[in-house]
Amino acid sequence: MTDFVSALEKIQGGRALPCTVNIFPLCSLLLGLALAAVPGVRGACPQPADLKSANGTRTCAKLYDKSDPYYERCCGGAEMSVQSGTDLPYLPSGWRNVISSLVVGLRCELVVWSSRGKSGKRHKFSSGTYPRLEEYRRGIFGDWSNSISSLYCRCPPPGPRP
Repeated sequence: MTDFVSALEKIQGGRALPCTVNIFPLCSLLLGLALAAVPGVRGACPQPADLKSANGTRTCAKLYDKSDPYYERCCGGAEMSVQSGTDLPYLPSGWRNVISSLVVGLRCELVVWSSRGKSGKRHKFSSGTYPRLEEYRRGIFGDWSNSISSLYCRCPPPGPRP
């Protein structure tokens, strides 16, 4: 920091402004607040209410093959949309044991298994955003990141409105 102050003094003709060093924590704080206020900067994962296909029909869940220690970088990479009623005892080629982030639509439920043919450990994900499946335990020693081999997704049909 002293090298920075002496460089500023050279630029300013030998005199440093009295608040030069103290302004940097304030700038960092203001930048952080500005980024937090901008929509979409908090994370790459969509909200459960935003899960819709191109034709406007409701999507049960979206699965992603990338996660990251930083939440704003999660829900990246390849993406697979799953419609309500999808039953996959055998995931498509390239999707077995690679899912590391997922989002489940409103009033929907995603049931996953750790082995093919709906066997092994089982877990239910209710409506919500799950950017890091590393945070969800699978047994004593494992987690659900890169561990999903089969799934079933369902959403109740929309009921009559009163």
